[in-house]
Amino acid sequence: MRQRSEKATMLGRELDILMGERQTLLQVVGAAAALVASLDSRVLPPAAVKSAELVASTLNALSEETLSDALAAVRAEIEGEEGECVVAH
Repeated sequence: MRQRSEKATMLGRELDILMGERQTLLQVVGAAAALVASLDSRVLPPAAVKSAELVASTLNALSEETLSDALAAVRAEIEGEEGECVVAH
């Protein structure tokens, strides 16, 4: 019985660690989404455009729920047809 309790405690700790890491990753993704949405590709150097396109395509592969959670993590919203991004600090 004690061994089962120790395993449950270890699993609980691991879950807490993973949830903390998820929150950090959501913040990174949200910040990246806000950055990409605010870029004007016409004024970026070609190397930066390629990097922005890579980030954008990766972000577009996320589920709507995950992207929404990520934007909420940094209190950002993507608005309008131009994909303008508003970030509240």
